[in-house]
Order: sequence, then C-alpha cells, then structure tokens
Amino acid sequence: MAEFPSSVVSFDDPRVNPRFLRWIPGDEGDVVLVGVVHDHPASVARVRIVLESVRPDSLALELPPAAVSLYRAHARKTASFGGEMTAAIRAAPDARVIGIDAPNWSYVGRLAARLAADRVPLSTAKRVLSSLGAATRQALTCRLAATLTHATSMTVTCGEPIEYDVDAADPPERQADHEQRHVAGVQALLGSTSGSSLAYRDETREACMIDRLESARKDGDVVAVVGIDHLEALEAALSDST
Repeated sequence: MAEFPSSVVSFDDPRVNPRFLRWIPGDEGDVVLVGVVHDHPASVARVRIVLESVRPDSLALELPPAAVSLYRAHARKTASFGGEMTAAIRAAPDARVIGIDAPNWSYVGRLAARLAADRVPLSTAKRVLSSLGAATRQALTCRLAATLTHATSMTVTCGEPIEYDVDAADPPERQADHEQRHVAGVQALLGSTSGSSLAYRDETREACMIDRLESARKDGDVVAVVGIDHLEALEAALSDST
C-alpha cells in the first residue's frame, strides 16, 4: 500500500474527504486512518468506499475487544445495525478484525498510573472512574448481546443508533455537508472541555489505541476506523514512530 488508490484520492465522492483520511507509511506495514462520525451515513459510506479500494491485512476498529464479536454478528446477518463498524467488517471480509479501544487491562493500568502521578483532585478521579465503569458495563453488554445473537435467531443490539437530520437516501453532497457542519459543532464543544476528566480518559484511550496499531502494523497493512477527533493524535504518534 505505497499510496492511496487513485479511486480513493480522486475524491469523486464528496463523502471521501481528505479531512477524514490519514496515511502513515511504515517499514513493516502502512496504516490508513479513516475518521468517522459515529453512525453518520456519510461516514458509513466513506468506510465502505475506502475499504473497497484498500485491502488491509488488519481492520482496526474503535471498539473494545469485548464488543467486536457483536459487530461481527451484525455484519454476517444484516447491514442495518452497527453503523460504520458493521460496514467496515462487511467491506473487508478477509481482514483480521481487532478492537483497539478501551476498556482493557492496558487502559486501566495507564489510567491509574496517570491519575496517581498527576495527583488529581478526588472529584476528577471519581468522574474518570465513573466513566470507566460505564464503558466496562457497555462492553460486557455488547458481549452478552453477541452471545444471544449467535445462539438464537434474534439480532440483539447494544444501545440505540445515533440519529441525524440526514440519512443514506439523501444525496452524497447533502450527507457530506451535514457531516462537516456536525463535526465543526462538536469540535467547538470539545474545545471548551480541555483539561477536564474527559482529557484523562481520551488521552489514555488514544495511547492504548496507538499501542494496538503499532502492534498490528507489524503483521502488515492496517485500516483503522476511528472517531475523527482521534485522527491528529494517532497520526502524530504513528508518524513519529516510523
């Protein structure tokens, strides 16, 4: 994967915007980062289009490892659930699928060490740990939903999909415009929360994702589907390591 395929970088589809893509070449394997707005129809289309052109050895998803089996089940049964994660698995049937997000033991260890080293106020520590507990419960719920989906004829979901004022039936131009306006609004909101407990959570999550991507690229090329707010941090870290 020396360069993006021409069918991708030509950007004939407005949803495949360079703002949402990063390519980090490496000696052992390249990493393509595909930024998404979770469950947005433009992001679902972008993931599908990229993976139809780029055939990675590994598909890395911003999911906890415990949740991957549920999205695999969705990909086998239907494209109606799981948004861009299900779309990615369906579009890369031969790739090794890995979950790179928290919670996992690496995340817990890193988070505890950072909270202790920074001597954070008790109130901040409580908010961070509360967030960890909620994420752990969500991951376990996904694992249970996957078990039920595999064992029965039902398709069990984990949480409600995010709804937007646009859908897959709308023209690509409208989807792309809506997605970019949504991103601008969210990033403005995130800018006002810097230094909060969210920063501890997200920076530690990104450190774990970087470790998983570094490990995965040793086995070949990787396409990673991640929230757009993680793109810059992941690109910087992966570029520095090559």
